[in-house]
Amino acid sequence: MRRMRRIVWMLAMAVGAAAILAACGGKDANDVVKELDRRAGSMESYKGSGKMQLHGGETPQEYSVEVWYKKPNYYRIELTNLKKDVTQIVLRNDEGVFVLTPHLKKSFRFQSDWPNNQGQVYLYQTLVDAVLKDTHRQFTEDKEKDAYVFEVAGNYQNHSFARQKIWLNRDNYAPKHVEITDSNNQLMVVVDFEKFEFDSKLDKEHFDMERNMSTASLLTVIPTTAGEQEGEGMNGEPTGEAAEETAGAAPGERQSFGIIEPAYTPPHVSQIGITTVNLGDTEGIVLRYGGQYNYTLMESRPQAVHVTSSQGQIVDLVDTYGVLTGVEQKTLTWTLDGVEYRLSSGDLPMDEMRKIAISVQGQSGK
Repeated sequence: MRRMRRIVWMLAMAVGAAAILAACGGKDANDVVKELDRRAGSMESYKGSGKMQLHGGETPQEYSVEVWYKKPNYYRIELTNLKKDVTQIVLRNDEGVFVLTPHLKKSFRFQSDWPNNQGQVYLYQTLVDAVLKDTHRQFTEDKEKDAYVFEVAGNYQNHSFARQKIWLNRDNYAPKHVEITDSNNQLMVVVDFEKFEFDSKLDKEHFDMERNMSTASLLTVIPTTAGEQEGEGMNGEPTGEAAEETAGAAPGERQSFGIIEPAYTPPHVSQIGITTVNLGDTEGIVLRYGGQYNYTLMESRPQAVHVTSSQGQIVDLVDTYGVLTGVEQKTLTWTLDGVEYRLSSGDLPMDEMRKIAISVQGQSGK
């Protein structure tokens, strides 16, 4: 009898504890997932900004990130390398998808389903989608950061991004912090959202290509003293005596920047030669590789020329965006720190092309 009373008492305590927890607003993973899904489905727009760190090289690379979204399919992503002060913008509007490199006056246009067919760590839809689709998600609460935390599988083009932890604000489910790791639990990417605002006032004009190109181009020529080195201005352009020396150099020498070798080479592939090619008023370097796969990597410092293309597809390279063209002979083109790269091959798989391209970041000319 005494044992029965004890069992009844314990059940009553459990029910009471559950009632208290419910009254205090305690939520389990299913509650949060349902409300997160509801929030993502009802939002009209958002603005987010913060910092992104890329790990894996000799030193972490830091970028500022600004993201705008307007329902149903308007996007604007601005990535700025904080060390180089170089900005790239990706837009989606009624005319298509654009990759803009304002300081080079370059733009590429695509007809693409981006970003629905590939995720970005700084897009709210990508983070929510990862939480909703991973039925093996792990859920905890971070009281210090006042956040719900989900650990889920990666959902990115880069297959090295195996896992991710996502911190969401307890009050409105806005993203606060994201960490991406590889299959060995090594940290690859960290994003800290400093601001995130739902239902922001955004018009279609904010996503106009010409407006973004002209505005960003003006900002890149504003002089600054922060972080400048003697003989260099914004984006590494020479000034003063350095500019005079550059102006008097031969065309090839004027654009010289050293050979930048990718940190990654596919297994059973080796470099078989380096040649210099003439590209009009400048020169380029071509690195040739052979073995299991055969490909070339051309590097140059292009003149500021407006280019528009409706061919190809956009490729996320984490710290920049590339353009993939061709069918049998594919070429991946991207610009990083003022250098334009063209990776061409007839047999190199897309995953390998992306690894090579990503491994260029952080490398210096030799």
